[in-house]
Amino acid sequence: MLAERIIKGECLTKEVALSLFTDNNLDTYDLLHEAYQVRKHYYGRKVKLNMILKAKSGICPEDCGYCGQSKLMKEKDKYLLVDSDKIKSGADFCATHDIGTYCIVMSGRGPSDMEVDHIASTVETIKREHPQLKICACLGLANEEQAKRLKTSGVDRYNHNINTSENYHDEVVTTHTYKDRVNTIEIMKANNISPCSGVICGMGETDEDIIDMAFALKEIDADSIPVNFLHPVKGTKFGNEDNLTPERCLRILSLFRLINPTKEIRIAGGREVNLRSLQPLAMQAANSIFVGDYLITNGQPNELDYKMLEDLGFEIDKNKN
Repeated sequence: MLAERIIKGECLTKEVALSLFTDNNLDTYDLLHEAYQVRKHYYGRKVKLNMILKAKSGICPEDCGYCGQSKLMKEKDKYLLVDSDKIKSGADFCATHDIGTYCIVMSGRGPSDMEVDHIASTVETIKREHPQLKICACLGLANEEQAKRLKTSGVDRYNHNINTSENYHDEVVTTHTYKDRVNTIEIMKANNISPCSGVICGMGETDEDIIDMAFALKEIDADSIPVNFLHPVKGTKFGNEDNLTPERCLRILSLFRLINPTKEIRIAGGREVNLRSLQPLAMQAANSIFVGDYLITNGQPNELDYKMLEDLGFEIDKNKN
């Protein structure tokens, strides 16, 4: 049994992982069952909840082909960094709704030192009131001094997605490099901030690219891996892409679990429109989800997520670790 071998310490090779992903004779639900055995071994029936606060919107010089906030798009919703009260109110909501991780997200290439100070001082206040709440900052490309300031303020985790494979990166964005992204993750790791890094599937990448992404995150040793499924935004480079099916999404999640067995695999943006009625099945591979809205697209109402988890017999994980 594949799951048993992985639990005992066997690691998939890229060749084996690709063959599992692309084998039309391997039923998707058999593959998902293997992923579930691994997920159950490490996480039981527990699910981590995460929520995003869009702390700064638009005003971005990057040309990411999936993003409605890129410099190539007309900005409909743009504003500078929100005030501390707005950020704190999101933390209060998380603390009263069993949401363990609060993600403070900024648009743009990277933060200024003033923006980092604003967020850091606000996080210090949040940590005094809600010490159990995990704070994840997602601010873009950052440097060593900014990482140190975030760490001392109490930021637990930093999200910076690789988004796609190194091979396909230049098809997605040209205003920064794949190495720029990895470098930011490494800076955060060096400052003892938990690394969160994930992907967006459905942008025209190949099967090989998808497997490469999963192995790249294994090499980076990301603690949390958000798997986004492209929710096409009209007018963007990938606005007309439509190459995902619910079963393909399940296979992607299954392989990410089997390649990164001990990590937090999170279903992120686009799950509602791509998994559709199969969303509950995705929790057999993933052990974490976002509730509420995403950075540029809307999620389903929170109560539907809580009801889904209740119907599945899953338990919300309130542990910060």
